[in-house]
Amino acid sequence: MGLRSELVESLFPTLKLGANNHCAYGAEQRAATRMGLFCTGPFSRKAPRCYASLAGKSDLRKWERTFMWFLGMDVGTGGTRAVVVDGAGKLIAGASSEHAPFRTAHPGWAEQDPEDWWRAAQEAIHGALAAALEAGSAPREPIAAIGLTGQMHGAVLLDEDGAVLRPAMIWCDTRTQPECDWLTAKIGYDRLIELTCNPALPNFTVTKVLWVKEHEPEIFAKIRHIMCPKDYVRYRLTGEFAIDVQEASGTLLLDVTHRRWSREVAEAAGIAESWLPTVYESPEVCARINETAAGLTGLAAGTPVVAGAGDQGAGAVGMGILQPGSVSATIGTSGVVFAATAAPTKDPKGRLHTFCHAVPGLWHVMGVTQSAGLSFRWLKETFFAGRGYDDLTAAAAEVAAGSEGLEWAPYLLGERTPHLDPEVRAAFAGISTVHTAAHFVRAVLEGVAYSLQDTFTLFAELGIPVSGIRLGGGGARGPLWRKIQAGVYGHAVEVLTAEEGGAFGSALMAGVGAGHWANLDEACGQAIEVAERIEPDAGDLVAYKAAYAKWVKLYPALKSLR
Repeated sequence: MGLRSELVESLFPTLKLGANNHCAYGAEQRAATRMGLFCTGPFSRKAPRCYASLAGKSDLRKWERTFMWFLGMDVGTGGTRAVVVDGAGKLIAGASSEHAPFRTAHPGWAEQDPEDWWRAAQEAIHGALAAALEAGSAPREPIAAIGLTGQMHGAVLLDEDGAVLRPAMIWCDTRTQPECDWLTAKIGYDRLIELTCNPALPNFTVTKVLWVKEHEPEIFAKIRHIMCPKDYVRYRLTGEFAIDVQEASGTLLLDVTHRRWSREVAEAAGIAESWLPTVYESPEVCARINETAAGLTGLAAGTPVVAGAGDQGAGAVGMGILQPGSVSATIGTSGVVFAATAAPTKDPKGRLHTFCHAVPGLWHVMGVTQSAGLSFRWLKETFFAGRGYDDLTAAAAEVAAGSEGLEWAPYLLGERTPHLDPEVRAAFAGISTVHTAAHFVRAVLEGVAYSLQDTFTLFAELGIPVSGIRLGGGGARGPLWRKIQAGVYGHAVEVLTAEEGGAFGSALMAGVGAGHWANLDEACGQAIEVAERIEPDAGDLVAYKAAYAKWVKLYPALKSLR
């Protein structure tokens, strides 16, 4: 139901034209701005314009489309979050529902119940819709399209009736190293990189299916569908078996170069291609809300659902990391450096993940630091309980760049990029009597940045361009960590006005799928705003160049202790 002229006239009953066909009443202009009504005509795309200045039906349709709402949903590890975004790319409201903690029956195991994701999804959708009605100053419009994102690499196994066969093994389940070794030997390391652009690692979905094949053959015999977490939620919403190319890249079953399933890998693993969902580009409509889900969620039956992307892909869209040269460095529990590329980059040593991008026709590479924000949290909770993060970083800001030789190797959980070593462990090095508590805090912040710099070093080695870096997660929130990263990376860094995460990025994909925006570049151009640009300090550049050259010697030393 679109915005009607009589509604506009009732909202703005005293409209008169001023100069340049703009409303002469500033109060009503401001009211229009609050409603998200922006000029789409020749005057200015960002200047508010009143209904009386609209030239005709074409302008009215554009104005009505400002009221389109899109829903993005992130099926994470700890919970599911749904957000409502308007046609101007602004967040209207959001709501979350926690998941039950994942189960760890044995060390290295991590399992969740897919039914719990579905329960949380229903609650998050209801909450977001209700919050949008309360917070939105615009009249209620039906959700025009839906996008999904979520934790990657999980293995959801369904039988011929679509029933879940066992708890899902999720991304942080690391029991499958023997299956990785078997698959690598079966296909060959170089051939596996050629086919999938990635080595076999325990987080990839196919290794989990192989574990079930080996240890639970009675379950494996019943498999008829293999899905990832967010795609199972989509199945419950629509009844369709679908996946996007970015998420599919993380299964190790996709021919990443050609953006299609790899028959060779599937056959080697004993997996029928019929078990795999249909592959779509991320902004492509792949399903519609069915009657059952409509009754359970409050969404309208027939609402289009786009393919979406995994959490890293959707998060990159939400930060505007779309075209080659654009890079994000995000510090959450782990740390990720993500770069868009024009072609798939195949690292012969498998040190980087190479996936299809959520942007059709593009790819991305990413390096991962296992314990990024986790390092700072561990330090605080272990040694500085009761002190706040801001208090700790304020003291650390008084310490010179390089922490007077104190170093931190952030390998609390082993390391992925560039070492692919789950056994290495963390350490402080270079401790002396001059070092205070503030030195230890700064050393941890710097050590995490050095570890992320390892990925930038690989980018340079492989010829991956870096023209701009945007910071996200906890590492973007404090001025000291921003400054440290600019100095270590040797590059100016940007911070966004609002970082809404993967759910926001998936909502933008929904808007593209609905035809509201022509493509993701247009969507991000309207929705994303840079708040601050931090140039590296000249003194920091000198200090960190020398400190990083010394820090890279830590890993070989730690490895030699085993």
